[in-house]
Amino acid sequence: MSDSPTPPPVSPLSTYQMNDSVGYLMSRVKSVMTNLVTQRTQEELGITGTQASMLFMIAVGRCSTAAELAREYGIDASAVTRLLDRVEKRGLLSRVRSIEDRRVVRLELTDEGRALAERLPPIFRSVLDQVLDGFTPEEVGFLKSMLRRILSNYCETAGGSIT
Repeated sequence: MSDSPTPPPVSPLSTYQMNDSVGYLMSRVKSVMTNLVTQRTQEELGITGTQASMLFMIAVGRCSTAAELAREYGIDASAVTRLLDRVEKRGLLSRVRSIEDRRVVRLELTDEGRALAERLPPIFRSVLDQVLDGFTPEEVGFLKSMLRRILSNYCETAGGSIT
């Protein structure tokens, strides 16, 4: 039996290579894209990137209630409500109680909100063009395919949908 001290256990922190982590890289890409969109939407439209994105989701019919927005963005309903309050105060959307089910409040863009939403696709495209500079169309297609597979894996375990 040896009298030499036992080396301390290797810490997971010292072996974790953050720059090689897919999760970290995806998170950083999302942050960069969100910041670029926000810079553009604040300069050109006077709204945040999140407000712009939510208006877009309403405009294209992907979400029509605050609860749907909260699920889509993975944030709590009270945060969505505060965001919608600011957008409504700007005159970009209105809340309309459903005739069929009085508990449901639908979100509808005003004419000004719809006009603003129409200006979003070029902003989103230019940000994507910037971050995907140098990628071939095939690489972009492959990236989209991989991201869809990640979402599909999540949806299979969570019982959700990526449509």
